[in-house]
Amino acid sequence: MFTGIIQAIGKVREPEKLGNGVRLTISAPDLGLDQVGIGESIAVNGACMTVVEKGDDWFRIDVSAESLSKTAGLDTFGPVNLEKAMRLGDRVDGHLVSGHVDGIGQVVSLEQVAESYKLVILAPRKLAPCIAYKGSIAVNGVSLTINEVEDTSVGPRFSINLIPHTMEVTTLHFLKAQSLVNLEVDLIARYVQRNMELREGDDIL
Repeated sequence: MFTGIIQAIGKVREPEKLGNGVRLTISAPDLGLDQVGIGESIAVNGACMTVVEKGDDWFRIDVSAESLSKTAGLDTFGPVNLEKAMRLGDRVDGHLVSGHVDGIGQVVSLEQVAESYKLVILAPRKLAPCIAYKGSIAVNGVSLTINEVEDTSVGPRFSINLIPHTMEVTTLHFLKAQSLVNLEVDLIARYVQRNMELREGDDIL
């Protein structure tokens, strides 16, 4: 479990083919890997991954073909948002994030508005019931608050206000129109939606 508060920006290096998946070596000198053991979880751009090998300032993860098909940006070189798994008793400064990506969104625009930035994303239609005004969502692992939602024929389009600090300490400043991002909806919204589906289609509840 994670909080969506990014602890460091890492860099993917040396992607290696691993069957139908890929093994990634990620440079992470600022993450504090001395506190991470083999088999522990790290969220990489919002996707929960298991550490299979590590050094003082790097770690390796194996990304399955299934994970590659459900995420974006985990099979190429470049910067990634990193967060170590939370511990019981930690402060939850963002919101509860499982590290299980619900869908891939596409950036519509990213533009500066006064001192902040407005990020607009088009999400898959299946996520529409879980995307709400003032609700929480994780974008590439970053816990964010939705400011506006518009339902379109191709899916919900929502906007987020990014403060300068968020732009500085995450990879979101690299985004541009057409960029693909990993989305995870709010955990509570996910279960509410499931409950509503069962109520509408079954008399057992």
